[in-house]
Amino acid sequence: MITQSAIAPLQNVSLVSAAISRAMSRPHGLPGIMAFYGPSGYGKSVAATYAYNKYQAYYIQCKSVWTKKYFLVNLLKEMGVQPAKSIPEMTDQAAQEIELSQRPLIIDEADFLVEKNMIEVVRDIYEMTGAAIILIGEEQLPAKLKKYERFHNRVLEWIQAQPVSVSEVQLLARIYAPEVTLHDNLIAQLMEVSRNVTRRVCVNLNLINETAKKEGWQEVDSSLWGKRELYTGQGTIRKGVSL
Repeated sequence: MITQSAIAPLQNVSLVSAAISRAMSRPHGLPGIMAFYGPSGYGKSVAATYAYNKYQAYYIQCKSVWTKKYFLVNLLKEMGVQPAKSIPEMTDQAAQEIELSQRPLIIDEADFLVEKNMIEVVRDIYEMTGAAIILIGEEQLPAKLKKYERFHNRVLEWIQAQPVSVSEVQLLARIYAPEVTLHDNLIAQLMEVSRNVTRRVCVNLNLINETAKKEGWQEVDSSLWGKRELYTGQGTIRKGVSL
């Protein structure tokens, strides 16, 4: 995973961190599940990495091919526990480990658990522990969870990931374009092309930095950048036609 020191303090990082803090310190009787959701590329997994380090949380990133058993096996491996043979036994093992450690649980790519009808396993673990659990998923995660009413009712907060801001682009520029000064008009152009998606912004900042090194630029604005392309996240199959 990415180390905590390499993560810029963006607003989505703060949102996830604060959510876990609230879930861990919530008053007795309140639910302890948080849902953090938003479009791909908004830096949700990076934010989860920061929280994983800060709170010594258990972290698991789900895969589309996982079964219920494979989810539990990988969760127990993250906990350093030798998995039992059956799904009920493994569920009990995971709950016991969380109960003893009092550590929060971060489940990234949680959409896969919902789509494969596996999310009730998480509810089982929650019911046995009352632990702070944060689900991280795509834009439709809240809608997907509505069909699981018993789970949906145990969500304390629904937190929407935020698009990258101008100040955050300037902060990211120190990491991905440290050798060149970007003027405001190029930052505005970059944000428009990137559609305020953090991942695309980072790709473009790196592209500008590499171009500046090649061209010998110390600073660059939109006029100097000219008609050079910026990364949009779309492929082109022929001129004028985007995928």
